[in-house]
Order: sequence, then C-alpha cells, then structure tokens
Amino acid sequence: MRIGIDLGGSKIEIVALDAEGRERLRHRISTPAGDYPATVAALCALVAEAERELGVQGCSVGIGTPGSPSPIDGRMRNANSTCLNGRPLLDDLRAGLGREVRIANDANCLAVSEAVDGAAAGADVVFGAILGTGVGGGIVAHGRLLVGANAIGGEWGHSPLPLPGADDLPLPPCYCGRHGCVETYLSGPALAADHLRHSGETLDAARIAERAAAGDAVCGASVARYAERLARALAPVINLLDPDVIVLGGGLSRIDALYRDVPRLWRPYVFSDSIVTRLLPARHGDSSGVRGAVRLWQAA
Repeated sequence: MRIGIDLGGSKIEIVALDAEGRERLRHRISTPAGDYPATVAALCALVAEAERELGVQGCSVGIGTPGSPSPIDGRMRNANSTCLNGRPLLDDLRAGLGREVRIANDANCLAVSEAVDGAAAGADVVFGAILGTGVGGGIVAHGRLLVGANAIGGEWGHSPLPLPGADDLPLPPCYCGRHGCVETYLSGPALAADHLRHSGETLDAARIAERAAAGDAVCGASVARYAERLARALAPVINLLDPDVIVLGGGLSRIDALYRDVPRLWRPYVFSDSIVTRLLPARHGDSSGVRGAVRLWQAA
C-alpha cells in the first residue's frame, strides 16, 4: 500500500493505491492557509488516519508540493504557497511520521503519473506541464523522474517567454522577482489579465474558455493569443528534450482548442522537418498530481 498527498494552496488530497494501482482510499481537506505548523500537523494526521482506516502501518509516503526542497539545506523554496518557503518541510514530516518521505514539485508528480499509467504511458521521454494558478513542468525520461543537479528539472514556468512581440510588452512582473516568465503569460490569472487588457471585461480563465468554446469572438481571440504563446513556450522544450509526449494538466488543460491549434502553431519554432511529438491532456485530470506523489517511490 502506497500513500500520496497533493499539498495545494487551497486543499490537501490524500490517496492510497494498492500494489496493482487500484485506489483504496481518497480524502480531501482544506489547507490551513498561511499556517506552516498547522499544515505539517494536517499532513501527519491525514497519513495516520488513512493507515488506521486501511488497517496498515508504515506505508510509503510521497508528497507533491508547490516549490521544491533546496539541495543546499533541504528547506523549501520557489513555492507560491509562501508559508512553505524557508521551512524544513521534509525533515519535519520525517520526524512527524517516523519514516522516510519523498517530496517532489507538483508538476513533477503530474509527469510521473501520466508517464506511468496516464496519457503518456509507454513513452520514452515525457514532459508534463501544469497550466493553472501557476505554471510548472516536469520531465520523466526512460521511466525516471529527472530532478536535476539544482533540483529544478522542468522548471519551465520561470523561463522567459520566447520571442516576445509588441503585444507581449511590457514584460509582466512575476512573484519570483523576474519579469516576462512563461507563468506570467500562461497561468489562469495571466489569461484573465490579457483578456481584461484587450476587452475591458473582467472574467476568469474558466469563463473565458467556456465562452470561447460557445463562439464568443472576443473570448475566442483571447484563447487564440494564449495558444500562440503556449506554442512559442513549448517549442524550445521540444528542441531541447525532443519528448515523445507533452501532457498538459491544470485548469487550462481543459481548453480543447489547444490540442488542435498548438501543434500547428509551434511548427515554425521547432528545429526539425517533421514533428511527431504529441500534445495530450492528462488522462487522470485533477488526480494526476496525487497519483504521481504515490508513485515517487516507483519513479525515483
């Protein structure tokens, strides 16, 4: 029995899978917003309650989080849930649970989940991209999660958007302190801000996508700009990694037009006379992150 936890800004989800990958338990609670000690306590309590309910002890535990532990001192960094930053989350969880714990960025967990038994099952090289409140990426190659020497493998959301044009300027500020990060163009709030700038209309990303799919021309134009920027952002990923599959997760991955338009739009930027890389939605949807956290023990 293996346990996975998805630690999000608004909710914490726990799942237990058996040896055959069948789901045996799933629970969700609200995240103690901005409260680090309460977050650690909630994570430990969830594991204890799950094991009690399942009648087992000592399950492996994998946790997907925003940000990642620093390779220097193990403290969390780069998390948009800022109460985690600078905190020894891994050490505190090891102490609280009395066992080894594995932590990975939530985008890495998406990539693991989809590479093992999701949309990219059987593919040799997989890039998983989260398009949601934030933007992140993860890489699985030859069945292994690539964390990297600096533990930032796949941190695509905080690279600059390639080839910014007049419509992309001025470069938007990012919470990380830089300007013009991919996240500032391709997150849900970024799509909403772009739509407001062009239309004067305040809508969230989900509503923009819904109205675009229904034929609204103004919302359709906003989604078209989004797709073109996504194509520009993914083309260097193809040039660098040459993945078999790119899997999209997060709320904006539900925009069906992306899978039709982006592969056409990335063609001028990819250094190849043919492009067989597939762009696919996550098979496990919102559950990919927590399922990938379970499988950190399998893919590490």
